Amino acid sequence: MKLNKLLLSSLCVALPMLAMSSNAFAQRVTLKLAHNLEQSHVVHQALAQMAKEVKEKSNGELNIRIYPSGQMGGPRETIELIQNDALDMTKASASEMESFVKEFSVFSSPYLFDNDEHFKKVLFGEVGKEIADKTKSSGFDILASYVAGTRSFYTKKPINSPADMKGLKIRVVSTPTTNKLIELLGGSPAPIPFGEVYTALQQGVIDGAENNIPSYNQTRHVEVAKFYIEDQHTSVPDYLIISSKTWAKLDDNQRKILQEAATNSEALQQKLWDAEVEKSRAEAEKVGATFITVDKTPFREALKPLYDDFAKDPNLATLIEKIKTVSSK
Repeated sequence: MKLNKLLLSSLCVALPMLAMSSNAFAQRVTLKLAHNLEQSHVVHQALAQMAKEVKEKSNGELNIRIYPSGQMGGPRETIELIQNDALDMTKASASEMESFVKEFSVFSSPYLFDNDEHFKKVLFGEVGKEIADKTKSSGFDILASYVAGTRSFYTKKPINSPADMKGLKIRVVSTPTTNKLIELLGGSPAPIPFGEVYTALQQGVIDGAENNIPSYNQTRHVEVAKFYIEDQHTSVPDYLIISSKTWAKLDDNQRKILQEAATNSEALQQKLWDAEVEKSRAEAEKVGATFITVDKTPFREALKPLYDDFAKDPNLATLIEKIKTVSSK
């Protein structure tokens, strides 16, 4: 009888403690974030710092587990995983988001920005927010925006004008806008997965690609395409996106911590980016890259028909006009 009372007394003490332990465990949240960048990339470094900040400020109740290097596929696949509730967060460029939200296509509009300052004022200002808010109907929200420099062509032979691009097969992030951009310059767009570009260049399947200087260097594409043509045709940002359902499940404090850390990651990424551009250019030159400065005027002229396409869509035309009115000073 005494044994039964002792057992009952122990259970009365243990059960509330077990319940408290279960509640504490239930409050811990781990978000899965997948992207296609290597861990050396400045965006990954900014995301890693964000994850560290989130864990510290939440006392370990909110964690972010990062899956880099395309472990869960490319941006299109990871966005689809988010829409299917199989992933919480990912990184994607505006070009890659164009097929989900058409307004992001404006960033593929060539020579839209006067300079880097103009681009940043748009991206982090009211117009950028207006574009970012368009994602909500697609099942995800934007937490942070990241700069990605200007995109230029790099090829196996020197390019000095659009005439030199005639007949060349150029790898692109395949969207209606980028495909037509290549065609207007006389080339053929090649929608090859990012991870296959090195081999495709090496084997002559394609003649070139287009990207920013850090990507050109870090992917080692410089080894198989020695000419980087600084035509600087577009400025396409990257975004950190989160599932709208995941965001809704977080409590107010968790949302506050996550958003603050994401905003802080924007400033860190810009600082890292500027240093990386300088470093990557120097490294590329050391392994034999030739950087070619071109007259951008014939490139602009050749690409004017793209603006006619945007003009056919009132929403896109309005966005472009708003971008043009943002001061570049």
